[in-house]
Order: sequence, then C-alpha cells, then structure tokens
Amino acid sequence: MAESTENEAAATEFRAEVDGILLHAVAAEPITANTKEIYKALAFAARRQLAKRWVNTQVEDRKKRARRVYYMSMEFLIGRTLDNALSALELREKAAAAFSNAGGPSLTDIIECEPDAGLGNGGLGRLAACFLDSMATLELPSWGYGMRYEYGMFAQSIINGGQVEHPDSWLVDGTVWEFSRPGTMFPVRFGGTAEHHGEWAEWNAAEAVEARAFDYVIPGHGTDRVSTLRLWKADAPAQIDLNAFNSGDYARAAEFKNRFENISWVLYPNDSTPAGRELRLRQEYFFVSASLQDIIFHHLEEHKHLNNLADQIAIHLNDTHPAIAVAELMRLFCDEYGMLWEMAWSQCRRIFSYTNHTLMPEALETWPVSLIQHLLPRHMLIIYRINLEFLAEVERRFPKDIDLIRSVSLIDEGDGNEENKRVRMAHLCIVGSHRVNGVSQLHSDLMVRTIFAGFAKLYPERFHNKTNGVTPRRWLAQANPDMAALLDERIGKGWRLNLERLQELRPLADEPLFRADFAAAKRKNKRRLADYVRRETGVMLDPDSLFDVQVKRIHEYKRQLLNVLHVITRYNAILHGLADDAAPRCVIFAGKAASSYYIAKQIIRLINDVASTINTDPRVRDRLKVVFIPNYSVSIAELIIPAADLSEQISTAGTEASGTGNMKFALNGALTIGTEDGANIEIRDNVGSDNIFIFGNNAQQVEIMRRSGYDPRAIYQGNPLLNETLNKIDGGFFSPQERRRYHDLFNTLVNYGDHYLLLADYTDYVETQDRVDGVYKVPAQWQRKAILNVAGMGIFSSDRTIREYAIDTWHLGASLKKV
Repeated sequence: MAESTENEAAATEFRAEVDGILLHAVAAEPITANTKEIYKALAFAARRQLAKRWVNTQVEDRKKRARRVYYMSMEFLIGRTLDNALSALELREKAAAAFSNAGGPSLTDIIECEPDAGLGNGGLGRLAACFLDSMATLELPSWGYGMRYEYGMFAQSIINGGQVEHPDSWLVDGTVWEFSRPGTMFPVRFGGTAEHHGEWAEWNAAEAVEARAFDYVIPGHGTDRVSTLRLWKADAPAQIDLNAFNSGDYARAAEFKNRFENISWVLYPNDSTPAGRELRLRQEYFFVSASLQDIIFHHLEEHKHLNNLADQIAIHLNDTHPAIAVAELMRLFCDEYGMLWEMAWSQCRRIFSYTNHTLMPEALETWPVSLIQHLLPRHMLIIYRINLEFLAEVERRFPKDIDLIRSVSLIDEGDGNEENKRVRMAHLCIVGSHRVNGVSQLHSDLMVRTIFAGFAKLYPERFHNKTNGVTPRRWLAQANPDMAALLDERIGKGWRLNLERLQELRPLADEPLFRADFAAAKRKNKRRLADYVRRETGVMLDPDSLFDVQVKRIHEYKRQLLNVLHVITRYNAILHGLADDAAPRCVIFAGKAASSYYIAKQIIRLINDVASTINTDPRVRDRLKVVFIPNYSVSIAELIIPAADLSEQISTAGTEASGTGNMKFALNGALTIGTEDGANIEIRDNVGSDNIFIFGNNAQQVEIMRRSGYDPRAIYQGNPLLNETLNKIDGGFFSPQERRRYHDLFNTLVNYGDHYLLLADYTDYVETQDRVDGVYKVPAQWQRKAILNVAGMGIFSSDRTIREYAIDTWHLGASLKKV
C-alpha cells in the first residue's frame, strides 16, 4: 500500500513537471494542451536529463583524455526517440502512470505523435543505431557521424498498386531531440585544381559549403553515460544572391542557396542521372570532411599536436560510403598540418577499420576517375599515390603476378579507355585500414574467398568476422512489452543487459503454462497489427491464422518474388481443392524500392495485384490473405515484428551479408524459413536445426550451378505447379486491364537467366512451406519451437558485437563496462 502511494506521488510530481514545461517552454495551457504539445513537453523533460548526462560524459572523457571510437555511416535509422529515452532514464513507468487518467491521451498516444527520424533506410542504418545504443550501454567513449537529411529517403504510398514517392518531411515541425551547435561549423570544398609542391599540394577549390553540426544524445541503459550522434547540415556560404533578388530575379536568388544546401536534403538521391551521381559523391565527401575536421579540432584541444592521433582515436567505416575519408585524412595530415607522407600513412592505417556489407561485385561502390578529378582533384592525386606505392609493394612480394595486381588495384582500368576508369572504394578502405570485417561467418568466409581474395592473400591477418547483433532494449523490451513482462516475471530483468540470460527459457519451453502465456502475448501482438492493417489498408486479418511476414528493402536478391510465387501456388491449390490441410495464412509484405529500380517497383505492384485478386475471391475466404503495408519504417517494424509467426529470410545463398531482421524476428518468437545465407546459418546453430525451416541450394551449390550452366526455362517447362503460377503472372490473370504488365518479370525468371535462382529453389521452398503448415497446426509444438528460438538468441545482441569490436578492432577493451 505504501509503495502504491509512493508511486502515485511520483507520477503526480512528474506530471506537474511536464505541465510546467508545457506552460513555460511550449506556451500551452496544461488543461487544454493537445497531444502533440504534450509530446513536446514530455520530450523536453527527458531531454533535460539527457543533456546533463551528455555534459557529464564529455567532461569525464576530456578529463581522462579518453581514447574514442568514431563510427562513420551514411545512415542512422534511429526511429522514434521518446520511448527509448524514457526507458533509458527509467522514467517510462512514471510517465505511463502520469498519463493514465481517462479522458486524456495515454503514453502510447503521446509516443505515436513522434515521426520516425528520416536518417536511414534499411539494415545498414538500423545496425548503426543499434551499435550506438550498445556503445553507450557498454560505456565506450563513442561518437557517430552522419548526415542530417531534411527529407529522409522518401515517404512511400501505394496508388493503384504501385509505389509512389513523396518527400519525407520529418523535420517540418522541427525536432526536440537535436541540439544545434552554432559554434561548430567547418568549410567543405569542391572542384578547382590541385598543384603539387613536394610533400604537399595546394588545392585551389572552386567552391565551398559550410557544414553545420547538430547533435543527438544516444543514452545508454543501466548507465549514466551516453554516446553522441553528430549530424551535418549543408549551409550555403550566403543564404541568397541578394543582387539577383533586388533585381527581381527571385528564382536565381534562391538557386544559389539550393545549389549548396541540396547536399543534405535527401538520403540516396536517384543516381540514374549524372547529376544524381555527382550529388551522392558530394554527400559522401561532405559528411566525411566535416567529421574529420571536427575530430582533429577536438583532438588538438586536448593534445596540441597530431603525432599521437592514432593512439587516441579509432574511426570505423560502415560500408564504403565514407571511404573517401582515407584520402581526406591524408590530405589534412599532409596539406593542412605539414605531416610527412610516411608518418601520415602509418597513422591512417592504424586509425581506420572497415566493415563490408555486400558480396555482390556489382554492389561494391565505385566512382569514375573523371568525376573524382572534377569534384575532388586533390583526393584523386592522393588515391593515385596510395595506389602507386601499394602496387609497388604487391610487385615486390609477388613479382609478375599481373592478375593479382589487376584484382587489387584501387583503379579499375576497365576497357583501357580513360573515360571508363573507376576508383574502387572498397579497395581504398581495405588498403587504408588495419582491420576489415564481414558481418556473419558465412559472409566473412566468402569475402576472403571471392571478392577480396587478392587482399586476403596479401593481408590474411587483416580480415576477420563480426557477426551482427541487435539491441534487445529496442527490439524486445520496447517493441514487445507483453513478452518482455513475461520474461521479467520468469527469468528476471537482467536479459536487457545480458541477453545470454535468455538461455534460462529453454526448460520453460516444455511447461504448458508458460507456453500458454507466451502464445497469449503473441496473439495480443497479432491483434494489434491486424487493427493497424485494417485502418491503413482495409484488409481484415484473422489473428488466429499464421502471420507469414517478409519486411525489408525490395530487391531481386532478397527474393520477395519467390514468396509471391508460393502465394500464387497456394492460391491455385485452394482453387483446385488441394489445400484442405493447409493452415489459414496471412502473408504480409512491406518495404521500399529504390526510386529508379524498375524491377523492384514491378514486384511491389505484382504483390498488390495478387493481394487484390486473392482478397476479393469468395472461393478463398479467410484461408489466405495478402497485404502490402506501405511506408515501412522503424516504428512500423516495431509493430510487425512482434506479431510475426513466420519470418521470411529467403535470399539466394551467398548474397545476404548477414541480415538483422532475421535476428529481430527470432528474438520475438517467430520461426524462420530461410536459405543457408548470412546469419541464418548462425541462427540455426543457436536455436537448433529442428526449430528453423531451411531450404534451397547453399552457397557452394549456387556457385557450382552458375559456373556449370543453369537453365531456368527447363525448370519452368518441367514443373506443372510452377508453370501454372508463372503463366498466370505472364498472361495477365492478376492484371486483366494490362495483360503484358508483368512480361518483364516473367522474362527475368524464365528467359533472361534467373540470376538469383528463384526457380532453382522453388520446389523445395513450396514443400518447406507445407512443413510449416504441419507444425503450425499443432500449437504446442509451434510454441515450443518459438520459445526455443527466443532462448537461443543471446549471442545476437549488439552488445556482444560491440564488445568484440572494442577488443579486437578499436583497442578499447579497457573502457568496456564489466557485465
């Protein structure tokens, strides 16, 4: 009773604090304030405490002259901030109680007022956000550096079944969470000419833009320490061309401002045009240059010289987007601070480390030499010198090995035409770093056997694996509060900071009462998602059916199209009276296609056409439903993932570096159907092969098939189920108003080589889906497997991943918080 009274008093006091902020900072009367105003006041209450923690963290690190890690990434997909901040500050229960009165908004209503931060798109950016959370929680002195995109990537809507892109104006009302740093601005230059003067060069740039800093505080959990996410906004050197404005040429006056500030408008501008490609390179150099200038500025404040920079900092390159940092740091060292090349290069290689995120050669970033010479003439000279000295080393160690030299050169000579030469940015990262890692064991093994085999021959000790992870605070405690409460009750709350504690669930998988409670939590999540789908799309989903979910970026290698082939095959079976034993199923898709990616957009349209046909066919009833949820985001993922029964991780073996969605789904009790690709293999090893549905050709079989020849048309002609399915797509069954709408998709699979081997895996995939049905129809068996999936996910915490990076890569093991 006394504890209840104390909690009520604390909630009343907290509500009074928020009401005070409403009055004095938001200028709203507490009694009449709307939900958005209350959100802003509650966010300010949390921000106050975060600001204090940030200041204390910086004071402590400066006092200790701490070695810091700087994580450079084009994306930080942080999602919404309020819920995570309240949890980290241990204010969530107090806030929920303070806003529990009938008639006013609940804490859930308030949280949903916040737009997702438009700072990323896919797994790369969400991984970076998880890593910052873990760095703070493990008390590492750490900063993230990225771009402050004004419009994100794009907001997606579905019109007539197709993707339509709109600006994602997430900053239209500003954001409580960023701290503007008006005193922190750096010039970033472009174009012009560069002239050598001995050890250094003079860069006479043609133009410059100001990089202005905005900070986000990333709180740790179970600690008062925080990490910093510093984002850069592009500002024109002068806001408008005043002479043009005064002469009445308002368009030209605004053009001056826009020409510079469009650098930080949109994540991944469409690079199908020369202007788009140039803008993307400008973005990459812009945030890298500003970040390195900032790092050096703060280092000199503490140390007065740069001779020990490599001893005091580690810089991690998240994929190749920040690769130009290698050349930029050499420019700063040599041209701005007069350091000799040999010493500068030695420090550079000790400072940088690099994570590779793709095994597909066509996805490895390259830039035309001519474009770099045009935008960054000094950097092209530096890259040429790095390459010259590097290839001389290769020649000394492996004389006359022309194939090796050609494979590792930073410059792809192409057909020998000067106009077609390209700089290989991944190669620049590898040569300029001391450690290079893949993000799952399979990916890391294939990386040194295939795309980087030449470098592995030169520097075998440089390559290693760091399997990805996800933060359990966001992806279980926050996204799935009912399951989190059940875990707290049965194994305690320690799993939030030590995910290995989930192993304690293993014996509970055989306990009927726990299975029932587990199933009830899952069903509540499914009901919540079904309500959302009904509001957003009008499609009615039955929570008792199997929720079969594939949510991720739309791409051919992720094989959403294989999923669609199975859906149509299942639909055909229902029409033919051959699916009486199948479990009722709701197939849920979400994800964005790049704006210039024609095939991916066709896949989205096909999904929606198939959904429209199946969902309105009275012969199907509730045995099969299909839905595409538009505008996939972190907050929507937090709704979908806890509700999933089946997680689709079906990329062609050997193409997905790791995946983190697969980890989030399994952590929330979904069973995986997947290929032996990325981290699926490690998930299988940890949850048990009986508790996952693996199908299809493995990476070695894929390699052999591609090398020896593969005939998808023969498979199409020889399989009646597949033949019927593909003929319906090609014949316009799902698009009667435009019967040739999907002829290109048909040709891609049947006549143009089926590059990602969908037809090769089709039969095994369909048969495996039948096995899924058989298990789902035995609830106790399904729940047991789901619980064992959760129990086996301890190793997939981003805390484990960051701990490994800190010890093996960044030399920050002494700074780690003891668990």
